Amino acid sequence: MDQLLSLLSEDARLTNAELAAALSTSEEDVAARIAAYEASGVIKGYKAIVDWDKTDRDYVNARIELKVIPQKDMGFEEIAGIIAKFDEVESVYLMSGTCDIALTVTGKSFKDVAMFVAHRLAPLESVQSTSTSFVLRTYKELGVFVALDDTDEREVTSL
Repeated sequence: MDQLLSLLSEDARLTNAELAAALSTSEEDVAARIAAYEASGVIKGYKAIVDWDKTDRDYVNARIELKVIPQKDMGFEEIAGIIAKFDEVESVYLMSGTCDIALTVTGKSFKDVAMFVAHRLAPLESVQSTSTSFVLRTYKELGVFVALDDTDEREVTSL
């Protein structure tokens, strides 16, 4: 794997000077390589990992698993493309195992997510069934510990 990509995936806020020092190359070389990665679509974007539980944002995250039946001219790629365009959908994965497509969805409430499933996903002709699980707490996201640094003040007793 490219060491530049590894460094950026760990901390996208590193400056070109810091990256150049870590890679024993010039800032110009780093800038050119990053620009090439962005232009070719290898680097899709940069995003902060936020512990939303420490904010006043009202939201819920859900993992939705879909079983789908591809139709003529409507295979997995096309179905995933349609679903990915919904604003509520944060990620879409083609899966092996018990489901065909898995989604991560965000809404303001449990009801919002339920209505999204009922009114936007379930009516899609290719969708055979859905299974929704709500995220109750995030401990680690994209390799970053989010909630494990918090102290759990519940008493632990042994039986």
